[in-house]
Amino acid sequence: MVLSWVFTGILLISILFSLILGNGNALGAAVQQGAQSGITLTISLAGSLCLWAGIGNLMDKVGITAFLSKLLRPLLCRLFPSTKKDAELAGLLSANICANMMGLGNAATPMGIRAAKRLTDPRHPQMATDQLCRLIVLNTASIQLIPTNVAALRVSHGCSTPFDILPAVWLTSLCSVVMGLLAAFVMGKLWRHD
Repeated sequence: MVLSWVFTGILLISILFSLILGNGNALGAAVQQGAQSGITLTISLAGSLCLWAGIGNLMDKVGITAFLSKLLRPLLCRLFPSTKKDAELAGLLSANICANMMGLGNAATPMGIRAAKRLTDPRHPQMATDQLCRLIVLNTASIQLIPTNVAALRVSHGCSTPFDILPAVWLTSLCSVVMGLLAAFVMGKLWRHD
């Protein structure tokens, strides 16, 4: 809600200053060009998104997601102790993490939302649990092995080598996940509500 007020304020300030400075025509042209660029970008990303979402569904059908879930199980049990008792939660979390690793944040969102609902405390539904905070950190700062959305964006802007950014993506995403999880654990210990 607050963000919509911020964007509305920015929009109104832009219109006001363009009228004061006599740049109304330039603003109108920029708005139209921006809208056209947005549509073009959306269409160019849709193909890549559909491809990787299909690959994700295929991985699920042939059992690769279940295999990855077994591989991630020791890590998931340490980060999310609830997965020891809740097999469905473990499956949702592993599918969410795998989709994020492939750079498919949009495909990971439904699984993340379902996992988040299972991680809430029914006694205090308005309060985020430590496990829920760790899930949010993992989704926000996800490790990406294949940044498909970024690569598609680079291709749409004419880049001939869209995956040459991989080492930088791996390093920065690994650092952000480690620091985010460390902060979540520290804050969970310091900010105890019993």
